[in-house]
Amino acid sequence: MASGNGSRGGLLSAGGILSIIVGVCEIITGGLSIVAIGIGTSFLHSQCHLLPNIIKDYGIAILPTWLIIAGIVIIVLGIIALIGGISAIKRGNFGLSLAGAICALLPLNILGILAVIFVSLGKGEFNTEYSEY
Repeated sequence: MASGNGSRGGLLSAGGILSIIVGVCEIITGGLSIVAIGIGTSFLHSQCHLLPNIIKDYGIAILPTWLIIAGIVIIVLGIIALIGGISAIKRGNFGLSLAGAICALLPLNILGILAVIFVSLGKGEFNTEYSEY
């Protein structure tokens, strides 16, 4: 078994895996919300005669736009969390790994909190080859 300077700690790997899990969940959630909003909006447009005029004129047009923007933001956060988790597992870039863990934290879930803690505690495990030159 490997030991010494090349040994890998479990905290950074756990933080990277948690970032990846939360990132994938964010991507799926954002995508499903955009699809659900699209389906719901088409259904509401077909049932517009049941709604008051103010909702028919403004509410249906504005609400899905903001929800779609929120879904896109969640997808972007998920992509950053996924890339940061991969970076943490590869021990590539601490800044990117921490940014990914913070993006996993933003929906305020326990896995994101643990990812930030684990990546922060595993800072010493990152490659520092560039500092030797």
